[in-house]
Amino acid sequence: MQNFVTERLPSILHEDSITSATEDGRVPFIDAWDIAAVAVAALTRPHIDSGEHVLTGPEALSYDDVAARISAVVGRPIRHRKLSISELTRLYVGIGLPEDYAPMLAGMDEAIASGSEDRVTNEVAQMTGRPPHSFQSFLEAHRVVLRGE
Repeated sequence: MQNFVTERLPSILHEDSITSATEDGRVPFIDAWDIAAVAVAALTRPHIDSGEHVLTGPEALSYDDVAARISAVVGRPIRHRKLSISELTRLYVGIGLPEDYAPMLAGMDEAIASGSEDRVTNEVAQMTGRPPHSFQSFLEAHRVVLRGE
C-alpha cells in the first residue's frame, strides 16, 4: 500500500492518474505495518511455523478499483492509465531505470494481468491475531499526503 504514497504519489498529485499494464488484474495490496507485525510475531512467538507464508491484504483490487477509492478520498477524479507492456517499459527507461531491468519490472504487471496475484490469504490474522489493515483505512490515514497538503 505504501507505494501509493511514495513512488506512485507524483502521478497522483500531478497527473491525477496511476499507471500500470495490469489491465483488470487484481492485487491483494498489503500495508507494510502488517508485514512488520508478522515479522515481530515470527521472531517472538516460537510456535509460529517458520515455513513459507503468503501475506496479503484483506481484498484483491484492480488498479481501476484503487483509482476509484483514491478519487473518493482526495475529492477529485484519479484515473487508471492502462499501458501496454512495451509502453510501460519505455516509461520506466524514460524515468531512468536500466534498460535491462525495465522489461523485467514491466513483466510483473503482465503477470498481474494474467491473474498471478489475484488471491487473499488469512496469514496476517493467523500470525498476529488481528485482521490486516484495509486499503480504505490506509487511504484515509494518508488522506493529507494523497491530497498534497
